[in-house]
Amino acid sequence: MSLTEEELRYLNDALAREPTSLELSMVSAEWSEHCSYKSSRPYLKMFSTEGKHVLIGPGYDAGVLDIGDGMLLTVHIESHNHPSAVEPYGGAATGIGGVIRDILSMGSRPIALLDALRFGDIRNDNHARWLFRNVVRGIADYGNCIGVPTIAGEVEFDDSFTNYCLVDVACIGIARKDRLVMLKGDVDDLVIIAGNRTGRDGIHGASFASRTFEGEEEDRSAVQIPDPFMGKLLIDATMECVEKGCVKAIKDLGGGGLACCLSETADRLGKGMFINLDALHLREEMSVEEMMISESQERMLYIVEPSRFEEFKVIMDKYEIPFSVLGRLTDDAHLHIYYGGNEIARIKASIVANAPVIKRKAVKPPYIEYIASNSRKPEMPEYDDIADILLRLLSNPSIASKEWVYRQYDHEVGLRTVVKPGYADAAVLRLNLDYAGGEGSSYRYIAVKVDGNSKHCYIDPYNGSMGCFSEACRNVACVGAEPIAMVDHLQFGSPEDEHVFWTFVESVRGLADYGRYMKIPCVGGKVSFYNETKNGAIKPSPLVCVVGLVNDGDDGKVMKGHASRDGDILMVIGLTKDEMGGSEYYEYIHSILNADVPKVDLAYDKSTRDAVLALIRAGLVTSVHDCSKGGLAVAIAEMCIASGRGARVELSNVPHTCTRLDDLLFSESHSRFLLSISRDDLDAVNRLLSDHPVDRAVIGEFNGNSLSLEYKGSGINISMDSMLDSYSSIARLMGHGG
Repeated sequence: MSLTEEELRYLNDALAREPTSLELSMVSAEWSEHCSYKSSRPYLKMFSTEGKHVLIGPGYDAGVLDIGDGMLLTVHIESHNHPSAVEPYGGAATGIGGVIRDILSMGSRPIALLDALRFGDIRNDNHARWLFRNVVRGIADYGNCIGVPTIAGEVEFDDSFTNYCLVDVACIGIARKDRLVMLKGDVDDLVIIAGNRTGRDGIHGASFASRTFEGEEEDRSAVQIPDPFMGKLLIDATMECVEKGCVKAIKDLGGGGLACCLSETADRLGKGMFINLDALHLREEMSVEEMMISESQERMLYIVEPSRFEEFKVIMDKYEIPFSVLGRLTDDAHLHIYYGGNEIARIKASIVANAPVIKRKAVKPPYIEYIASNSRKPEMPEYDDIADILLRLLSNPSIASKEWVYRQYDHEVGLRTVVKPGYADAAVLRLNLDYAGGEGSSYRYIAVKVDGNSKHCYIDPYNGSMGCFSEACRNVACVGAEPIAMVDHLQFGSPEDEHVFWTFVESVRGLADYGRYMKIPCVGGKVSFYNETKNGAIKPSPLVCVVGLVNDGDDGKVMKGHASRDGDILMVIGLTKDEMGGSEYYEYIHSILNADVPKVDLAYDKSTRDAVLALIRAGLVTSVHDCSKGGLAVAIAEMCIASGRGARVELSNVPHTCTRLDDLLFSESHSRFLLSISRDDLDAVNRLLSDHPVDRAVIGEFNGNSLSLEYKGSGINISMDSMLDSYSSIARLMGHGG
């Protein structure tokens, strides 16, 4: 059991007796860090959770956003780190299945997936390549099988993920406002479990995810088995039940299995449950403890009024989905678990569902002061070496093209994807309002992107996490959307380590401060601790998934790709600063740690984003790209590669406060955008920007078949072929086949 002595005493006091074996198993699963958030709950209150579009914030299986005309968006994010490190294909696939069922639990149809992945050094580590290959294959196969497109994501590589991986998946759903399913139920309503038969896979999965990862020889029974065919059937059957109004509540059986699902549902409803485990459809003979904590996949709980049961049964039979009427709701707030005619557990749902909070110590790690006191700069490179440095950065797997990943995904199924992976800084979906029975404009356009930066967050978790949020918002703005909400996933080592816990608290503070200032609410998220191996904890890895909304139904206001044309002017908005801490240039090229992580000036960050959105809405730009990993030089090269044409750039024109050319080229300062503009529109652009307090400058022009970087009379030329070759490094490392 994973309970501490203090928790056992708390449980005994709450029950006023010793718990039964089954009660102990149930509580142990629900009170695991993975399910209970017992270390993190007090700090999550820092987030702003209310906003103009927020219908339902954190606390449900998914956040719900009202985007008008009767249409709702649902959004949620999950991870499957430990299971994916043991069995990457199945672990990643079941992560996709779980987050999709969370979206289904709100009565919404899942329409898009995003993934954010972290691995060790795939250049030199065969195990990292094996994990990478099979995680991507697991995500691709599950998503492709169930017909939900994977439309955006990001991948990062770092030695702190050696022999491990982070596998985050977010899902977007749509629902009609009049058919949103909330948790409702009345006494004598039926408690039904539908989907796969319960087996021994996923036993102690929640506890497994709540302790340090010991290696791939871990107990494989804790890893769940995916079944995308049943996942697809559950989507279709659940949506039909929602359409016909025959279910009052829906919940995914995720971490902790029946123990967590039943206790959380009963507690939220303020009801009790009479449960007969003899009725549960099983795959094999199991003990009652195993039945209650198994995490077998593709299972859902439904609360159904007795008068609607036949209607529900017809739908399940139509899709050949097995189900069990497990019991009914009661009015006494207790879970009554029966087996073989005997009551084997009787416990208040609120006791199981609400673990006591653990007050953790948070102490600043000594390594942060060490980095600060030992920060240094590399030797200034010769100007002729700049070309080689830029090509090396373009081949860095954290920067290089992720086409090898996203070409394995079906990102067009459903016909909603307007901007596909690789075409722009965020994905864009077109939503048909006929689905919601809405009136007015016939479409809504939403943009989504997920971002993180473990290098920045390791050195300075407060400013690093704030920068992750800023970058996700910039990417959404680059396609013409206003950020309206976010979900986050906070991933760290053991919370029992006071130094790790300090990085968690600081990361939450950074995200909360940014969201509060920008009025971008948090509508959900996930906390994942114990992401560490015998080699130590991962770097702090908060991830932010931002949802943006294009304000009207005109797809002319959506930037659909990097479409720079010969003769277009290259303009930069924003200020480049001497902020090199955590930069790919310092760490990947020079193996130098520097404390000066880029910091977000909140007012300036909003001004630059507002300026870019104003230009897009006025139709005055042909392409927009943000500056992030690798800095200005990498961002310019990426625009050239994407548009298939070179550029001539005068670096002296770039607004900056840098003292060195390499800082100017490779600083990862926030709040910067590159824009391509028709020469005929330049005067109109300048007039519009005069109303925005931002730095701006024309720094070049697109033309030819090479990138020319000129500075104080010197210049270098880098051919398009050499940039494209470097940028394609992942495909070579992994082999061209999926």
